This record gives sequence, structure tokens and C-alpha cells, in this order.
Amino acid sequence: MIIPLRIDLSKNTKFTYYFVNILRSFVPYFFYKQRRKNLLKNIKEPEYIKKRVDYYNKHDVVFQLPQDAVNLKTFTKKEKKKTYYFDLLEYVRYYDKHLKFSYLFGDITHVPTEPHLLKSRPIQSDNKNSILFKLNKVRHFIFTTDTIKFQDKKNILVWRGKCYTQARQKFIREFYSNQQCNIGQTNTKGDTNLPWQKEKMQLKEQLQYKFILAIEGNDVASNLKWIMSSNSIAFMVKPTYETWFMEGTLIANFHYVLLKDDYSDLEEKIHYYAHNIEASLQIIKNANEYVAQFKNKENEDIISLLVLEKYFLKSQQLEYL
Repeated sequence: MIIPLRIDLSKNTKFTYYFVNILRSFVPYFFYKQRRKNLLKNIKEPEYIKKRVDYYNKHDVVFQLPQDAVNLKTFTKKEKKKTYYFDLLEYVRYYDKHLKFSYLFGDITHVPTEPHLLKSRPIQSDNKNSILFKLNKVRHFIFTTDTIKFQDKKNILVWRGKCYTQARQKFIREFYSNQQCNIGQTNTKGDTNLPWQKEKMQLKEQLQYKFILAIEGNDVASNLKWIMSSNSIAFMVKPTYETWFMEGTLIANFHYVLLKDDYSDLEEKIHYYAHNIEASLQIIKNANEYVAQFKNKENEDIISLLVLEKYFLKSQQLEYL
């Protein structure tokens, strides 16, 4: 029997995450192969599934495997038991062990010269060698159940996070003392004796605020997903990187409130959406509906398998399954 990973990612679930993934290693390949067949022959939304698969894996012509390609056996020996490893292993183990694949782990902000599976990529037209996969999901794919109505929240923008990038440092220096903001850095390295250094704020505390800033760090803003699942509104500049969440498809002032790159309109936007409740509630509704697609476990499994299948087909390792 296949052991599913159905856990509440809004809580600290690292122990459960690793425990479940270790248990999966004892499941025979036969069961994965059979489940793959069952999933792929019972696709309920073929057009929607194909659209997402083609978004993640944009290769429409054949390509040569990169020299760093590995098979399943090499992969399991090479990589440490970490979240990226388990998230990729979860689906490659559904396929024959001889099939090869190339991958890059970590916060990837460049487009590789050859096709690789990875977590993040720049949002640009020529990024087909960056094949998105749902990696490090125990950290990035956190959703929440928000019980506080938007109208009952504070008319203030909140943010906590580490400030090691120039964009974050510039923002926090300019707005840490703004009365319409409750923001602070939570750095653990470098100079922490700064007026904007503050204690971490739990997710449930941040949900008491109407507006939550999503600001890119090493790649994407990791809090964007849970903000968009809540009854608060994500405030952010136009994103430049994307992950499995398809940040490049988000519509400004429809799924989130768009800010100017220099944040010069921040106070104006806070005031507007604090006093235009219907407009705010519509953005929240749109954001919640967008998030809902990633909560469909069956579709997520099918899409992940088909992204890999397309990789194997276009690298000429398979003609059919």
C-alpha cells in the first residue's frame, strides 16, 4: 500500500515529514508502478493538467541529457536525506530505475544551459531549461486556515523575515518606523544590534493584520502561499522568480496588491484597501481560489508524474509508458 503524505503543513511537521518519507522507502516498486498507471488513466481534468505540465516543463522538442544526469540508484547514493531529495524521490521512484534525470537543489535564480529539474527559476520567456518541480515543499507549501474575518483585522501591514538581500535591507530601513507598518528583521547573522531587529512573529499573530508583505529573498517570497490562503491580503512588487506555485501567472490587483518597486505607494495602498472592504474581499476570494488548486492531492501527484514523464520522453529515454 502506498503511504500518502497528508499532513498539515501549517504546523511544525519536519519529524512527520521525514518519518513518512523513510517509510516510503520500504514500499516495493511494483506498487508505485501500479499506482502510476491508475493515476494516469483516470485524469479528470486533462486540459487543465496539460496546461500546468507544459508550464513547468516547456520543452517541446527532444534534447540531449546533461552530463550530470543520474539514475535512481546513483541519486540515492549521492544525495543526503534532505527535503529536496525526498520531494524528488517521491516521484522518480514511480519510474524505472535506469531512467536518468538532471537536477539542481537550492535557491536557483539562473537558467541553466541544459535542462534541469529545480525548485525556482526567473520569470522570463527563455527559461525552458529550468523545469520546475515541487521541491522543499514542507517549507514552501504552507497553507493556513484563517478564522479571523478581514474586517476584524488590524489596518496595518506586517512582515517578519531575514534581511540579507539588498532589496529587503532597503525596504526595512525606509519603513521600519512607519506607523502603518509592523515590520522587522529576524537576522541571526551579522549586525543584529539594529533598531529594526525584532523577535520572530508566529503565523497566527501575523494573521491578525489585514495586510502582509511578501518580499522576495534568495528567490521567491516563501510566505506568499500561506498569505494567499488566508483572509489577509498579500502586498508585493511584481515577482521576478517563480516556483511550482506559478508566481508568474498571478495577476496584479486581482490575486495580490501590486506595489511600486520603490514602495512609494505603500501608504496609499494600505489606506485604500483598509477603507474599500469589497475590493479587499474580492482579492482575498481570488487568492483563495488560486490556492485551492494546489490542495488537490490527486492532481498534484498526476502533474508531478507527467512533468517527469515529459522529461523522460523529450530526453529520448522513453517512447511510451
